Amino acid sequence: MSFGKVLELNTGATIPEIGLGTWLSKPNEVESAVEIAVRNGYRHLDLAMIYRNQDEVGRALKKVIPSVVTREQLFITSKLWNCSHQQGPAEAELDETLKQLGLTYLDLYLVHWPVAFEPGNGLTPFHPTKEGEAHLDLKTSLVDTWRTMIKLKETGKVKAIGVSNFTIEHIKGLIDATGVVPAVNQVEAHPMLPQDDLVAYCKQVGVHITAYSPLGNNLVGKPMHTENAAVKQVAEKLGATPAQVLIAWGAYRGYSVIPKSVQEGRIVSNFKQVTLSEEDYNKVTAIKVGKSERFNIPITFKPKWDINLFDEELEKTATNQANIA
Repeated sequence: MSFGKVLELNTGATIPEIGLGTWLSKPNEVESAVEIAVRNGYRHLDLAMIYRNQDEVGRALKKVIPSVVTREQLFITSKLWNCSHQQGPAEAELDETLKQLGLTYLDLYLVHWPVAFEPGNGLTPFHPTKEGEAHLDLKTSLVDTWRTMIKLKETGKVKAIGVSNFTIEHIKGLIDATGVVPAVNQVEAHPMLPQDDLVAYCKQVGVHITAYSPLGNNLVGKPMHTENAAVKQVAEKLGATPAQVLIAWGAYRGYSVIPKSVQEGRIVSNFKQVTLSEEDYNKVTAIKVGKSERFNIPITFKPKWDINLFDEELEKTATNQANIA
């Protein structure tokens, strides 16, 4: 089992250190995964409208609430998708999320990306004149969207609001304009992408980090970090799995960590925490050689998002930047 550790948010609420991610799960896999997870002690579930599986999560929740847990014992996160950054669409999407899940509130609602799409033409609208590109809404600013999120929190349908995939500059813009500090910034975080500057800034202003893709990402044809020799060596030393070591690396850094799996054995195993010594932590940290490696870069998506969010080399050809304020 996990250590049962919870981490405090700037709202005073707590978030369980280890959660279940549901990104990239195939149809009809998530219902079973969520039920297995909750029955095996998970209390933190990470969801999103764009994952297109929240209805399955809702079916699973009916199987475990209240027979296994009460609603109040679960911490459930979902995310506002890019096509709903404007006030009317944002509230409609939140209501649809709650309907899909069969819930009356979320513990945390995040702005999924610092990118708005033109609303009214599906989750990922194609640009009318630029083939292979998403239709960006460059008028709605991140501050506009954040003000909408603040209003959603005031309805009581969400207990806390935050962001995902935001940089220091993005977060600073929100705080400077509204004075409201996001509770969480959910980002890609693993030993090849430690994001030390972002982590330090978030700690300074009181934004909690949740780490997704803690084991790496195999979408780009590169080995998962679980295959790294140093990670395997630490795992063998601790009598742990490489995945447990990578989850422990994130926990060592103060993150909540949301590994994704739909296989019962891995769901159970990922929840069995181990503790890294400083020596073991440093050994895993040292697998990053040279430049950081980010896997989730929107300009590589299909359709392409023509926007530079992280200033990665691949994004240098983008013709747009995030509209912060």
